[in-house]
Amino acid sequence: MQVHNPIKRRQSRKIMVGNVAVGGDAPIAVQSMTNTETTDIAATVEQIRRLENVGADIVRVSVPSMDAAEAFGQIRQQVKVPLVADIHFDYKIALRVADLGVDCLRINPGNIGREDRVRAVVEKARDKNIPIRIGVNAGSLEKDLQKKYGEPTADALVESAFRHVDILYKMDFHDFKLSLKASDVFLTVDAYRKIASQIEQPLHLGITEAGGLRSGTVKSSVGLGLLLMDGIGDTIRISLAADPVEEIKVGFDILKSLHLRTKGINIIACPSCSRQNFDVIQTVNALEARLEDINDPLDVAIIGCYVNGPGEAKVAHIGLTGSSPSNMVFVDGKPTIKLQNEELVDSLEKMIREKVAQQASIIGKG
Repeated sequence: MQVHNPIKRRQSRKIMVGNVAVGGDAPIAVQSMTNTETTDIAATVEQIRRLENVGADIVRVSVPSMDAAEAFGQIRQQVKVPLVADIHFDYKIALRVADLGVDCLRINPGNIGREDRVRAVVEKARDKNIPIRIGVNAGSLEKDLQKKYGEPTADALVESAFRHVDILYKMDFHDFKLSLKASDVFLTVDAYRKIASQIEQPLHLGITEAGGLRSGTVKSSVGLGLLLMDGIGDTIRISLAADPVEEIKVGFDILKSLHLRTKGINIIACPSCSRQNFDVIQTVNALEARLEDINDPLDVAIIGCYVNGPGEAKVAHIGLTGSSPSNMVFVDGKPTIKLQNEELVDSLEKMIREKVAQQASIIGKG
C-alpha cells in the first residue's frame, strides 16, 4: 500500500556512529541501553545480541569505572552493532574506551572538569573519528540553573545544553548529537522544539524515565510522535522499565506508524468482536512471537470478519479475512487460498516467510 508521508524532516548534520549514519538523510536510528553489569561480560554480550536480533541500530553501555572500561573492550570484540559508552565525570574512562573501539562517547564536556581534560577527550575523539553525544536531563540540571529557573523548564534545558555545546564549538568539534530529556512530555517536546533551529547537529529523542512497559510506551509514543511529526529527531531511545528488547520493538513500531521506517512485519489487525470467525487476538499474538526475527518490511492484515476484511486484506502483502465456512487469504490483493481455523498460524507463518524470501530474491537480482 502506497502512503504519502507529509513529514518533512529537519535538515541536520550527518555523523557516523560506527557504520550507522545518524542525521542528514539517514533513516532514524533506533537504540537501547543494556541494564546488565558491564563487568559481567557474558551477560552483557548476551543482551546485546538479543537487541541485535530484533534490529537495534545502536546500543549504549554504561561504563562507570576502569574495570567496566576493560570489560567494554572485550564486549566490543564480541558484538557487531555500534556501541556507545555512557560515561560521567571521569575523562580517563573516555580515553580508555576510545582506544578499545568505542563508536560514540556519551559524555557531557562541562562535567569532565578542567579544560585540559576536556581537550584530551575531544582530541582523542577527533583523532579516531568518534562522535560525542551530549545528554541533558531535567533531573540533573546544574544547581545555578535550578536556582535561576526555580524548576526544570525548556529554557533551562536549552541553556544547560549550550554550556556543553559551546565547549565543543570552541574546540572546533562538530561531530556530536544532542538530547534534552525529561519525564514530562510537554517539557521534553518544548525543549527539543526550542533547540532544533539553533544547532545543526542531530537530535537524539527520548522521554526519560517514561515508566513501565504500558505507561512508558504510551508516554513515549505521544512525546516522540509530536516531535517526529514536526520532522525533529534523528535517533530515538524508548526508556522503559522493562526488557531492553521491548524498547527496540516499541521504537520501530512508533516509526512504522509514521511511515518513517519499514523494518519488520507490520501487522494490521482488528480488535475483534462477536462477528469474528477465528480468534484474532490469539492469532496475532502467535504470529508476532513467531516472526520477531524478520527485519524485512511486509504488511500483514489479520481481520476477523468479512465487513472490513477484504478491503484491508487487498491492500496488504498478505491479508487474512475471517469468513464461513473457511477463511480467505489474499496475496498481493488477490484471493489465493482458504484456510480452516486450526491451520491459520502455521500456514500464515509459512506464507509470510516465503513472501519475505521472494522479496529478498527480487531485490538481490535488482
